[in-house]
Amino acid sequence: MSGMIRGVLPVLHTPLLADETIDRESLEREIDWCYELGADGICGAMVSEVLRLTYEERLELTRLMSEVSDGRGAVIASVGAESTRQALVFARHAEEVGCDAVMAIPPVTTALPEAALWDYFSALAEQCSLPLIVQDASSYVGNAISIDFYRRLLEQYGAEKIRFKPEASPIGPNLSALRDATDGLALIYDGSGGILLVDAYRRGISGTMPGVDLLDGIIALWKALRTGDEAAIYRIYFPICAIVALQLQAGLDGFLAIEKYLLVKRGIISSEQRCTPHAWSLDEETKAEVDRLFDLLMQAL
Repeated sequence: MSGMIRGVLPVLHTPLLADETIDRESLEREIDWCYELGADGICGAMVSEVLRLTYEERLELTRLMSEVSDGRGAVIASVGAESTRQALVFARHAEEVGCDAVMAIPPVTTALPEAALWDYFSALAEQCSLPLIVQDASSYVGNAISIDFYRRLLEQYGAEKIRFKPEASPIGPNLSALRDATDGLALIYDGSGGILLVDAYRRGISGTMPGVDLLDGIIALWKALRTGDEAAIYRIYFPICAIVALQLQAGLDGFLAIEKYLLVKRGIISSEQRCTPHAWSLDEETKAEVDRLFDLLMQAL
C-alpha cells in the first residue's frame, strides 16, 4: 500500500461523546463516508485532536482507523510525541494494527536543535518499518523544519521511506524549494484545509490531506486539477477557500469548531464535542457565514 499513498487522504476528526471519549459509531460512519466519496485513504493528525487525546485513546483511534478502513485505502497514523520513546510506541502500535504509514510532527514543547531533531526522526525511520511522513505543523504548533534538513533525510533514507508534509509559511514557495532541492524526488503532501490546494498541486504535490468536512468538494477539485478543467477548478475552489479562511482566523480551534459543526450539519458525526479546554467556539454570525458559503459550495458541486 505504501506506493498508493497518493491523492486525497483526509485527516479524520475524532468524534466524541459528551464525556469526551471516542464515539465509535460516528467514527465508523465518517470513515465509510470518506471511502464512499472516493478518498484514497485516511489519516490521523492535528485536527484529529491527537495532542489532546489520552494515551489509550490515541492507540484506540489508530486501531479503529485500520480496522474500519479494512483495506479500502491507505491508513496513516499520527505518531508525533514529546519524546522519541513515546513516538516509537505509537509507531510500533501502528505497525502492529496494520497501518500503511506513520506521520510525525516534532516535539512541540521545546525548540530542538537540528542534531536532536535528526535523532528523533532517524529513530522513527530506522525502528519502524512503515514509510514515515515528516510533518512540519508549525502553522499550528511547534517550529519550522529547514529544507536542508528534509533533503538530508531523503538522501539518508530514500523517497519510499521518507515523505514530507511541509506546513511552514510561505507554504507554496517552500513546496517548490523542497521539490527543487531534491531534484523532484521528494513525495510531498499539502494540507491547510484545501485553501492552498490549487497552488500546491501546480507545484507537484503527490497528495493532499484536508479535513473531512468539505471532502466531496476537495475530491471534485482534485479531479478537476487532474483533468485541467480550469472553469471547474475555480468554481469549486473559491467557496472552499472562503470557508477555510474563516477557520484560519482562530488557528487549530477554528478548524476544529467549524469542521465539526459542518460534519454534524451533514449528518456524518453526532456531536460537535471537542476535547476541552479550547480557545474558541463558533459564534452565531460566523456560523451564518459558514452556512452561506457551504450552500455556495453545494451549488458549485
